[in-house]
Amino acid sequence: MRMSRLRAGVGTEGVGLSCGRASSGSAGHPGYFGKVGMRHYHLKRNQKFCPTVNLDKLWTLVTEQTRLNYAKNQAGLAPVIDVVRSGYYKVLGKGKLPKQPVIVKAKFFSRRAEEKIKEVGGACVLVA
Repeated sequence: MRMSRLRAGVGTEGVGLSCGRASSGSAGHPGYFGKVGMRHYHLKRNQKFCPTVNLDKLWTLVTEQTRLNYAKNQAGLAPVIDVVRSGYYKVLGKGKLPKQPVIVKAKFFSRRAEEKIKEVGGACVLVA
């Protein structure tokens, strides 16, 4: 007596849906073996998400009335523009600023943006 006679589905293993078993057998564990994809532990999403705003569009984030009120003010007060509240993370240095001090809050500043803001008497504040 040969051992191959005692094994189920000899010669047909791995062929078709039933894998050598009866007609209703399943092909395996769906979603477990085979191409299950990679697992990425401690996944950080949106690492490259960094919306930017240029200096020439900076004053559009506050009202014109605010700018005029602070322009008339002689007490040395400066308006605070929080670009993160407006949906931007980084301030870039394209354009010119009016000769009026301003305090800008952002997560990132380019080198030229920081220079231009300080040139008009303003300040750059980093927020987390």
